[in-house]
Order: sequence, then structure tokens, then C-alpha cells
Amino acid sequence: MGKRYRTIGGTIFDLSNYLLLGLVGIVSVLPFIYVIAGSFASDAELTKRAVFLIPETFTTSAYEFIFSTDTIIKSIWVSVYVTVVGTLVNLFFTVSMAYALSKRNLMGRNTVLNLIIFSMLFGGGLIPTYLVVRELHLLDTYWALMIPGAISAFNLIIVKNFFQELPPELEEAAKIDGCSELGLLWKIVLPLSMPVLATFTLFYAVGHWNNFFSALLYINDPSKWPLQVMLRQIVLLSQAAAGDINSMDPSFVKPPEQSIKMAVIVVGTIPILLVYPFLQKHFAKGVLIGSVKG
Repeated sequence: MGKRYRTIGGTIFDLSNYLLLGLVGIVSVLPFIYVIAGSFASDAELTKRAVFLIPETFTTSAYEFIFSTDTIIKSIWVSVYVTVVGTLVNLFFTVSMAYALSKRNLMGRNTVLNLIIFSMLFGGGLIPTYLVVRELHLLDTYWALMIPGAISAFNLIIVKNFFQELPPELEEAAKIDGCSELGLLWKIVLPLSMPVLATFTLFYAVGHWNNFFSALLYINDPSKWPLQVMLRQIVLLSQAAAGDINSMDPSFVKPPEQSIKMAVIVVGTIPILLVYPFLQKHFAKGVLIGSVKG
């Protein structure tokens, strides 16, 4: 093949794209780097310096305050448990219902789909939802953080559309070989659906990890608080301690209020960020597949 020559306009266009995307990347990353640096800085430095990427005085006092008891470790395990089990519950119900609704000959299919779309537009409200959770005796249980949102209507529709786009010849061939509906789903449909399943696994997992309001409503036992609620309590505690510093013992060391807030962001963000690289390759493909046809 002959040598490919680039025009001056094409070169300028590519360089402009690289420059623009590089600037966008820097603007996106710099705030998080500042938060990490601020979590290792003192309150005096945070007050004195508006923005910095490397602290002048390196200190771990914020993290020492956060991990001063084993409650934060337990809350991390609670969040991990709720995230893993809750995501499995989400996937089980979403995939089961989406596979059934992907069958065009299913009796009552259109009625069920209309009800699902209706639920996307209208909700029961906070108080009715709380009453349902209470009557089901789910208060102060981890199931209260998983069952009420077991199925996302939007995710369900995307997964259903993906299942509908699979070649019908595969289903026909499997049934000729004596495969049942459950075997068809487990052996053929799910292996072909890994991109979309990986994508919504990430969506559901991030939702459970960041879930704060549901735990605040339904969990009264502090030993069952997930990480997000526990981090909120730590921030409130640091603010209260900072406000009452004059009435405390002279030997009391004032917790670094501003750096604690930044350390809380780091502690709450890093674990779920570590999951993303394992699912990233499926992310864009999984979102686009299933959203083209209805």
C-alpha cells in the first residue's frame, strides 16, 4: 500500500481534538486530586491556600479521626454486603422480568409494559413507601435497602430491548434441541448479554453504594448503618467537636474539620472507583445496545 499523506487541515483538526480532550480531562481530574491533597492537609493550609495539588504539611489526622474506631470498618462491610447482595437481587428480578417481556406473544405484555412506563412517570411518594416497608416488617433490616428498588423501570426496558434484538433463530435451534425456557435463558441469552449485564451491574452497584436516604429512613440501629450514613455522622461529629472546642478539656485535639470532609469524600469514592475498570470495556457498548429499537 502506498504511503498515506495527511492534509494540513486534518492535522490541525486532530491536534485541536487532542488539545480539547486533554483540557477536558485535566479539568475533570484536577478537582479530585485537590480533594485527595486536601484530605492530607491541615485546616490552616486549606484556609490559607485556595487551590493546591500537593500539601505543604502532610498529615493523616483526618483519616486517623475517621478510623479512630472500628465502626467505620463495620460500616464499610455493611455497604459492601448491601451493594453485592442488592446488585444480585436487582439483576435477578430485572433479567427475569425483561426476558419474559421480550416475548411478543406473552399474554398481557402490553398492559404490563404500560404499567412499567406509568411507574417511571408517577410514584407513590415518600410516606406511602415508608408505610409499605414498615408493614412488611423490613425496618432495621438490610432488605429495606434492596427490595423497594429491586427493579429499575428504565433499566428493565433497556434490557428487554436487548433481549428482543437477539436472533430468533438461536431460540428456535435451542428449542429443537430440547432446551427449556430456563435453559435457553441461562445457556444462550445470558452469555450473549454480558455487555448489557456488566453495564447495569455497574449502575445498580453505584446506586447501592451511594444510597444514603433509604438507610437514613429505614435503618435506626447504628450498627447497621452503611458507609454513607456513617460518614455523615463523622462530619457532623467533627463540626460539633469544632464548635464546642472551648468547653472541652485543654488536652483535646481539635479534629481537622475541612480535611475530614475531603477525607470522607475519598473514603466514600475510592472503593466503587476500583470496580469501574473491570466493567469499563463493556460500558459504552452495553448502554447503546438495546436503546436503538423498542
